[in-house]
Amino acid sequence: MGNSDEVIENDNSDVEQKPKTKHKGKHDKPKPWDDPNIDHWKIDKFDPSWNEGGMLEVSSFSTLFPQYREKYLQEAWPGVKGALKEHGISCELNLVEGSMTVSTTRKTRDPYIIVKARDLIKLLSRSVPAPQAIKILNDEMQCDIIKIGSLVRNKERFVKRRQHLVGPNSSTLKALEILTGCYILIQILMLKKELAKDPALANENWDRFLPNFKKKNVKQKKVKSKEKKPYTPFPPPQQPSKVSFIREQLLNNVFSASVLCFDPNILNYLQIDLQLESGEYFLSDEKKSAKKWQQKQEKQAEKTAENKRKREEAFVPPKEPTRLVSGTSNDGENDVAAMATSLKKKAKEFGNKKSLENIDAEKYIAAREPPSKKKSKRFEA
Repeated sequence: MGNSDEVIENDNSDVEQKPKTKHKGKHDKPKPWDDPNIDHWKIDKFDPSWNEGGMLEVSSFSTLFPQYREKYLQEAWPGVKGALKEHGISCELNLVEGSMTVSTTRKTRDPYIIVKARDLIKLLSRSVPAPQAIKILNDEMQCDIIKIGSLVRNKERFVKRRQHLVGPNSSTLKALEILTGCYILIQILMLKKELAKDPALANENWDRFLPNFKKKNVKQKKVKSKEKKPYTPFPPPQQPSKVSFIREQLLNNVFSASVLCFDPNILNYLQIDLQLESGEYFLSDEKKSAKKWQQKQEKQAEKTAENKRKREEAFVPPKEPTRLVSGTSNDGENDVAAMATSLKKKAKEFGNKKSLENIDAEKYIAAREPPSKKKSKRFEA
């Protein structure tokens, strides 16, 4: 019995030590990419044998560059052109239009290299040095252009945050480059630092080298400030309803007769609406009749007062014209003085005319003086 118990225990231990086998099916076949020695994240370099036929169509990209980059691009363009030629890409620098163009050729084999060449000219136009920009042609290199100018509306706050990103002596920027393993460039600040290194441009104006950004005046909505009305414990007066307006227009014959033809009892309906609005509709018959009698008495009083005023107008004497007393006004004195001067003038003219009529012609001729000697000598000569 003892031996049999030992055998049973050994059998149980053998059963427990056997590993569980996985159920085999048609999808459990070994795959070539399941090899642990293969790096699945590795990017293989492009082999021209993969695309021996080349490109079927010509693809091209172009971008503009600022004027201050013109001199640098002229100096660095031979190196850029040689780097693109290795990949079968042609490039052109147009200084008249201020543009750079890249396009595929018959020698181009990599279909994605034209996108890399587009990123290259974009980086060159944004003040990235040529040696750093040419690295983008490698398959494992990528780039990203982040526009930070529109992230903050306040300009002063934006300048401070940008300075915090750079840090004193570009220490923060260098730390970011070490941590990320990327080349980081802040365009405007790096350009000013390059200009400051040149001793010939230390005392000159840098506006011709810096980019000129147009200011956009964005119209902001003016916030309408509501005027605070003085507090009153009483509710505002009730506004006249549209029913009263329509009733007045109908009574004044403003609307055409077609409105009345539509519903002949429209005036009655309007009258009831007005009574509901004023509260008269809920009054008793006695109060209604008393109110009507009072309104009738007021109209009669107004009519009698108007008739009395018309009758009394016939007995009102007309206004008599007022006479001006001499010497009471300055205008009268001026008129009298003008009249006296005109009479004196006329008397003087009349006296001169009378004296001319009484002159004798013979006496006038005899009284004339003989001519002077000078005149007689002239006549003798």
